[in-house]
Amino acid sequence: MRSQGDVTTGEPTAIQFPLPLAWPDDARDVEFLVTDSNRRAVQVLQQWHDWPVRTALLVGPAGSGRSLLAQVFAAQSGGRVIDDADEGDERALFHAWNDAQATRTPLLLVAAAAAPAWSVALPDLRTRLAASPVAEIGAPDEALVRALLERGFARRRLDARDDLIDWLVPRLPRRHQAVAQMLDGLEQAALSGRRRVTIPLARDLLASLFGTTEDPTNA
Repeated sequence: MRSQGDVTTGEPTAIQFPLPLAWPDDARDVEFLVTDSNRRAVQVLQQWHDWPVRTALLVGPAGSGRSLLAQVFAAQSGGRVIDDADEGDERALFHAWNDAQATRTPLLLVAAAAAPAWSVALPDLRTRLAASPVAEIGAPDEALVRALLERGFARRRLDARDDLIDWLVPRLPRRHQAVAQMLDGLEQAALSGRRRVTIPLARDLLASLFGTTEDPTNA
């Protein structure tokens, strides 16, 4: 797996459309694609030595790769990860937060959202979470949508031409799960009906899944 550009500065390579970056290189091909939509979250985790406390929150929507990024963080830092922390026992999280400070071992709490969207009843935990840095994965930008489509087609061994990807990128809703739904739908249609993966097929599926074939950036 090859990185393009620089994760820290965000400078793209000299191409027309900035390619996402891959961090880190790994022989097992564990890959987390980085663009402007999630670059800040990656930087926060890379700079764990500089956290004001030993605990941070990684938040992002379902399908955004937050669990994968957490695994990469754990491998790089030797830290502990608690996934779906917003659904966990608050007293257990409170003790885990305190233990991270006592042992100086970084702790990453993975959740769909940070407080106050994540309602915390235990006052002492709420105070500690408020002091913790937050790494937030945003909605995918066009660069990430394009990269996810290209990688998804390649891994599914689907023959998708560049014009199909060019057509899909501005029309897919800016949600990670929307990209996954489109890839799954195209694969199923291609396998069940032995249909070529084309713009007409994608147009039908887009209308079926999301009710539109227009540019949904304002949706």
